[in-house]
Parts: sequence; C-alpha cells; structure tokens
Amino acid sequence: MSQHFDVCIRGGGVVGRTLALLLARERLRVALVVKPASAESASAELATPTPADVRAYALNGASKQLLESLRAWPEGPAITPVLEMQVWGDDGGQLDFSAQSAAQPALAWIVDVPALEQQLSQAVRFQPQIEVVHAPVKAALQVACEGQKSSSRNEFGASWTVKPYRQKAIAARLESDRPHLGVARQWFKNGEILALLPISGANGNSVALVWSVSAERAAALQKLPDDEFCAALQADCGEIPGHLRLLSERASWPLALSKADRWVGPGWALAGDAAHTVHPLAGQGLNLGLADVAALAAVLAQREYWRGLGDEKLLRRYERARKADVAAMGMVTDGLHGLFAQTDVRWQALRHWGMKRFARSGPLKAWVVRQATGR
Repeated sequence: MSQHFDVCIRGGGVVGRTLALLLARERLRVALVVKPASAESASAELATPTPADVRAYALNGASKQLLESLRAWPEGPAITPVLEMQVWGDDGGQLDFSAQSAAQPALAWIVDVPALEQQLSQAVRFQPQIEVVHAPVKAALQVACEGQKSSSRNEFGASWTVKPYRQKAIAARLESDRPHLGVARQWFKNGEILALLPISGANGNSVALVWSVSAERAAALQKLPDDEFCAALQADCGEIPGHLRLLSERASWPLALSKADRWVGPGWALAGDAAHTVHPLAGQGLNLGLADVAALAAVLAQREYWRGLGDEKLLRRYERARKADVAAMGMVTDGLHGLFAQTDVRWQALRHWGMKRFARSGPLKAWVVRQATGR
C-alpha cells in the first residue's frame, strides 16, 4: 500500500479504536488493523458489533471523561451509574460504598459492550485520519492492542509471563423481579467471587453476572439447564438481589495475571491486554487499557519536534508513566484473589476481622473509592 501512515494500530477493539481516535485528533495518519479477510468486511465488522456479547465493563470517571472527549460515550440504557457498592465476605462480613458519601455522581458506570463498540465504530468511520485495513502496514510506530493473545509481541521481541489462577469467569445477563436501584453487589465466598452489576438504566431490573469459579465448577455450571444454573447462583447470593432469571447464553474464559517484560522498543509499543491482564474482581481491566492509550497519545503529542514517533526514548516515557500503576493494581487484585481463595476456617476468620476493620476505617475507604472512581 503506497499510502503513508504515521501509526499502525494492530487491533480493532475498544482500546485500539480509542487510541486511533486520540491520535487522529492530533492530525496523525492512522491505520487501524482488524482481522477480516478484506477491508470491506473489516469496515462491516467495525460497524456491526457482535450482538451476543454478554460482557459489561465497569468504567471509572477518567475513562468516562476520555470517551466523552472523543464523542464515543454511549447514552440511554446502555449506561448505568453505580450509586452504591455492597460487598459480602465470610461469616456475614460486609462493606458498603456509596457515591453520595464520596461526593461523586457515581462510583462507576456499567457500560454495555456492544453499545460502546458501536459508538467507537461510528466515530472511527467519520474520522478521515483513520483508515481501516486488514493487515499491518508500514508506519513510523506500530502499536499492538490485540489483547492478551497478541501475535505481535513475539514479532517485537517482548516476552509474556502468565500466572494462571485455575479459575474461569462465567458471564451472563439476568433479570430480577425487583429493580437494582443502581446497586452493584459482590460476594467473596468459598474461594469464589460473584458480582452482579446493574445494567439497563438506573431504574432497571437487569444485571450482568461475572462469576469467578474453579475451572471444574465452571464446566459443570456451563452444562446446567437455565433453571438449575439460576438455582446454583441463587444459592450463593441468596435473595438480596431478588429472584433471578437467565436472559442470555453463558460465556466463559480462563483467568490469569499476565504481563509483558517490555512495553516498548524501537518503533513499537504495547497497550491494554497486550501488555498486561489482571483479575477482574476489581473491574479495572479496561480502565487500565484506556489509561494506557491516553498516556501514549499524550506522550506522542508532547514529543520534541525532532523526535520521531518510533523513538525508543520517547516511548519509554509512556512505559514509565503506566507500568507502576498497572503493577500496583496487579498486586492488589492478585493479593485479594490469594486471600479469598483460601477455604480454611482460620483464613475465613482473618478475612472477617479484616473486613470489619476496613469498614470502620474512614480514610482507607475514601482512598479505595478514589482509586476505583479514577478521581
């Protein structure tokens, strides 16, 4: 292809499309790579997200502000503000967080994945600085946003370390017989982590399930008929969220803590899940990826006039800006997973004591809320 590009972004997911829009805003010419066999079908894929996707993202205030600045923030029932978060542990231990007590409009926003992808797709289609292509093209900078199964890492010479959790996440959409009132709920029980996230508007009664269980139990749960699956779910969360009915197919994927040893090199960079993954218990995966591309775009926009886009010293600024924060979130989620994965009664007593102490710690709770909201 004879057309000149400044940046080639490998991956047409949320992180890749967001980076493309950020760089196009800086008047850079961007090639956005997707995987279909032709450019025409690539454009069609961007225009029509998969309707069966049952995932939902919890986005913080920083991610919301970033997407709004790109006019890619969905509206209507695709966005549900989390006004309160309720967390249960062993032996009745409980934590409560509220947006009102934190003086925030919401603790987070639960975003429907297909709706967000469609907004980004529309923004990409109307941005003349972005060209959708179906294979990598020559550019001063190559950025891999392909997810944790990125094929570009090996090409760039970055190694990938994986710590498997021997767990899988099960995701589905459910309907309750009572409104969720913007309350997100999470249970840590018997080594499992169950979250019900409010969706379909602030006064709806639909929830998105993310249930982290052992690989063996995940396989068994996937085989259950709908009513038996709901019964197993209800046995773990009780009647607090109301009577639940399955609305969708069930999706499942393995969980791991993963990281690349290097995020940048001469003429290349990694971002999002291509650079790191964390346990979903804190709902920060996409927030980390969006923070990556915001930092990378800022570094490129603020570069000295004599530095090229692929200058390794320039790209190191991006790596330094993000690597510590990502490592800290990885340590927190890994530590919490390790703590709650223990089933011995002595660990249960320790967790219960810790949750009670945490609940009475005003400054510590305020710090956690600030981290979660991105403020």
